[in-house]
Amino acid sequence: MFHARLHDGTSIDVEVRGDGPTVLLPVNPRPVEGPQADAMRRWGADPALGRALVDGLADAFRVVAFDYEGHVLAAPKPDTLTPANVAGDILAVADAAGAERFAYYGYSWLALCGLQLAIRTDRLWALAMGGYPPIDGPYAEMLQVTAAAHRMSEEADAVPTDSRTDSRSDGTDWSSVEVTTSERQTRQFMTLYTALQTFDDRAAQQHVTCPRLCFVGSADEIEYGERWGGVQVSMAGPLVRRRAELEAHGWEVHVLDGLDHTGAMQAKPVLPILRPWLAGVRPAVPVRGE
Repeated sequence: MFHARLHDGTSIDVEVRGDGPTVLLPVNPRPVEGPQADAMRRWGADPALGRALVDGLADAFRVVAFDYEGHVLAAPKPDTLTPANVAGDILAVADAAGAERFAYYGYSWLALCGLQLAIRTDRLWALAMGGYPPIDGPYAEMLQVTAAAHRMSEEADAVPTDSRTDSRSDGTDWSSVEVTTSERQTRQFMTLYTALQTFDDRAAQQHVTCPRLCFVGSADEIEYGERWGGVQVSMAGPLVRRRAELEAHGWEVHVLDGLDHTGAMQAKPVLPILRPWLAGVRPAVPVRGE
């Protein structure tokens, strides 16, 4: 375990496992325990997801795990969580791990962070995005949802944690959710999504030069109620509609039948896609830091 210094001067814990080409995973490598774990299970999440992903890759790759989402919730960056700073933070983790070149896999908002990284560096040997479309991403819709969450945090200092990107499409009654985040925590995602309103993800494709993979659950269609402005966030739709276009840009595309946003992030469906794909595109000759 060591630390990387991020753009705002805070430090993040970094854990390295295995040997081989480096793969950066923005996940918590330590299983969550206690009441928080119980709450995660009630929402269909796996408290040991990060550990499962690390374990599933570490025998073939040098896995660099860092809980970026956990870090920004613990040390909010309300005015500085911009796409450029997020990309810089990921590069800082790679630097601290001694990885000159590396692959990156992220899910949901951490997937869109990977796309922002890919257009800003030539150090990636592979990019994998889960639960967020590389083309026609719902940036405007996510700003609407995040703005609603921010208003609620200002009014009551209590909003659903998963309101950012990880809410479920299974009919959950958001008015009953009691998990909370603070105004500073929600404002940092306002900063991120506001900055992304002018981002042209189609034009950005020409700047992604490494092998690339994307996947989504076919049921990843998130309906937000009136409290959230009646917004529909479609993660699956763009991959289904734009599959041929994505493949023409070099993406390997997978649509996981019947899975929603939470279901498609679990290790059981992810590893059978991610691991063989990484093995197939891994550098033929190890490079410095791998």
